[in-house]
Amino acid sequence: MPRCPVEEGQWPACCIPLPISTASGFPPHSSAPNRHSAPLRLHSSIIPPMQVPGAVSEKGMPLGIDAATEEEYASQAKLLQEFSNIPIIDKAWIFKSDSANCSRAMFSVGQVNLLANKKRTVILSSHVSKTSKQSVDFQWTPFPIEMTGVSTVVPSPSGSKLLVVRNKENESPTQLEICGPSLLEKEIHIPQSVHGSIYNDKWFEGISWNHKETLIAYVAEEPSPLKPAFNDLGFKKEGCSEKDSGSWKAQGDWEEDWGETYSKKRKPSLFVVNINSGEVQAVQGISKSLSVGQVVWAPLSSHGCQNYLVFVGWSSENGPNQTPRKLGIKYCYNRPCALYAIRAPFQELKANEVPINDNEMDNFGTAINLTRGLSSAFFPRFSPDGRSLVFLSAKSAVDSGAHSATNSLHRIDWPADGKLQSSLNIIDVVPVVMCPEDGCLPGLYCSSFLSDPWLSDGCTMILSSVWGSTNVILSVNILSCEISRVTPNDSSYSWDVLALDEDNILAVSSSPIDPPQIKYGYHTGQMDQSNTWNWLNVSSPFARYSDKVKSFLSSLQFSILKIPVSDPSEILSNGARKPYEAIFISNKENKMDNACNPLIVILHGGPHSVSLTSYSKSSAFLSSLGYNLLIVNYRGSLGFGEEALQSLPGKVGTQDVNDVLAALDYVTGKGLVDVSKVAVLGGSHGGFLSTHLIGQAPDRFVVAAVRNPVCNLSLMLGTTDIPDWCYVEAFGSEGKDYFSEAPSAEYLKLFYNKSPISHLSKVKAPVLFLLGAQDLRVPVSNGLQYARALREKGVEVKVIVFPEDVHGIERPQSDFESFLNIGVWFKKYCK
Repeated sequence: MPRCPVEEGQWPACCIPLPISTASGFPPHSSAPNRHSAPLRLHSSIIPPMQVPGAVSEKGMPLGIDAATEEEYASQAKLLQEFSNIPIIDKAWIFKSDSANCSRAMFSVGQVNLLANKKRTVILSSHVSKTSKQSVDFQWTPFPIEMTGVSTVVPSPSGSKLLVVRNKENESPTQLEICGPSLLEKEIHIPQSVHGSIYNDKWFEGISWNHKETLIAYVAEEPSPLKPAFNDLGFKKEGCSEKDSGSWKAQGDWEEDWGETYSKKRKPSLFVVNINSGEVQAVQGISKSLSVGQVVWAPLSSHGCQNYLVFVGWSSENGPNQTPRKLGIKYCYNRPCALYAIRAPFQELKANEVPINDNEMDNFGTAINLTRGLSSAFFPRFSPDGRSLVFLSAKSAVDSGAHSATNSLHRIDWPADGKLQSSLNIIDVVPVVMCPEDGCLPGLYCSSFLSDPWLSDGCTMILSSVWGSTNVILSVNILSCEISRVTPNDSSYSWDVLALDEDNILAVSSSPIDPPQIKYGYHTGQMDQSNTWNWLNVSSPFARYSDKVKSFLSSLQFSILKIPVSDPSEILSNGARKPYEAIFISNKENKMDNACNPLIVILHGGPHSVSLTSYSKSSAFLSSLGYNLLIVNYRGSLGFGEEALQSLPGKVGTQDVNDVLAALDYVTGKGLVDVSKVAVLGGSHGGFLSTHLIGQAPDRFVVAAVRNPVCNLSLMLGTTDIPDWCYVEAFGSEGKDYFSEAPSAEYLKLFYNKSPISHLSKVKAPVLFLLGAQDLRVPVSNGLQYARALREKGVEVKVIVFPEDVHGIERPQSDFESFLNIGVWFKKYCK
């Protein structure tokens, strides 16, 4: 089910983070997610290593363990720390410099702080010198600057100003800092009565500077409504403060939220701040039923003073029969949304321009739906000349009900006179690819866009997208609709664009056995020519790793396997009969007795997600313990065309299970597997598959580990934030029509029969459960019911519940303890 991004390489869908994946990014996603493609783990020797306890905390240690197991925890904890110490690049920006052939780069780098159970964010800068096309030099500042208490930073378009957002806790004001080249120019405190925290969640998030860099539009929580108050005399008419000792504030009416990770957030709304005066205004004229996000400034009109904001709006009325119901939105691209335009506050008049009167203002006071008739529109970007508004659509996901599917790219010609209407012509730039030809574009699968994705011709976008089991960089001409692959065609690595330096590309490339390397790409021909990009390696402080990490990774190799469909029935679509892929990671050196290492089958969640060939801390850790990894992108995964993806809904628990078993048979037939030592690991829908496999093929797996697994769809229906997912994955696209909050007994039986719990009586393998108590996607009751039922029949079970974690189990200490326990659990049964 739509899961959280599985780990550093996983695409955000709607199930748990597992070792290799994008971004969830969707991932969905994640997003990567903001260049929210999946974050890539990078090491920097200039960032001091975090201090971590020598042994795992008591919470992760079983009671009464023997000395051998205790030693295993200690040794694996030290090894896991080696991989956990590696920082990640979250974002990067490049700005023009006054010097010729020079520019400035700024990187936002994250590193986990295990003791504080938080992520540490630092800013590291570099001077970029381009002496020739074939040479680039990055001169790094000697030390990073830690951004303590900072929620996000957003440079202005010119790079002359920097917005620093500090979201405070409790009732403290939100703090905005405007920094200039060498000092703090302005500090603005915004009380809770104006709005709550500013969104920086990679999905609703939207922070945009206007063209003059005097106004900033952003998305924040609308202020809390007044709630009834009481004291010792009863109802208190004048209300009270939270801090009043003689009274208390009542809870008030329950407010529906957007589900997983949004349980404590109010509705996202649109605001504009004038950085000169410090004044903040809420944008008026937006329907109360809309939650807003991803705001950008429209180009200034050449006629009149209309200054518009364009934003994405999601309606709260997206339940069955359009009833008011906010279904979970995290990693779920199947929520209907549209682009809207509305007049911005703080209108600035041009010379000799007459202010419009109140009657004229009424004509501009309501948000205009720009994409009426299209069920999905998001990630709006204006071309540099302001003539084109480009956006992505997940129409296939919305119309089919799959939580993520193949995207399409569209363009609207922006009216030069600024006169907008809801009947603007929508032009298809990149359509949905149903069944790709071999070696050709499989479709667009983007988890984010750069804030400024344009080359100097003003019509070519640079973006990252999934292509099979890899992530690639593409160029798209929005006028000619030509699309080409920028990254090398023969590369099995995954690539992600970080920023553009005029017509050059700053990117990151990595593989399961090669930590991320910064790359600098330059074009060697005309912009209308494809496949003429050269890539330079950039020496950076992020690429310095410990000798132990280097030694482990240098001993590994990986390949992308093409797995033939085991049952290529004629009733399947052409795309569903094509081979799918698996990533196989193994040790280069054969053992003297030719024995194979134990194998871990790793399954991503979603199911409409994907595991990528990008570097992953968790897969590197498991490989370093002496395991081969088989990471299966079963049919239904992103990156293989729409027909292959849509072949899975209605067949979960059968087609996906058979695909995994066929992949296991494939590597077994090549002599790459010791069939007596096969483990399986998955989260969310990957946990659904894992528990199905140990029930349907009990003799194939000796041990399993699952993170927030879907074990019983009939139980999940009334507790998850995405009950519609259960219907679509169980029934297919027609499940949208069957969706009801009160399923019939007949439907409940079908959901049960499609669930792993229906095969529980055949399970033999010991199972480790890792559960987040705050999970709204696959509530903890799902895993606990299945674990208790296994114990009842005598199967060995270990359950670890993380009290404060949600679906992703991604808090630093929880993530560390999860994979440490997985390593020790597998070692126990796969010696």
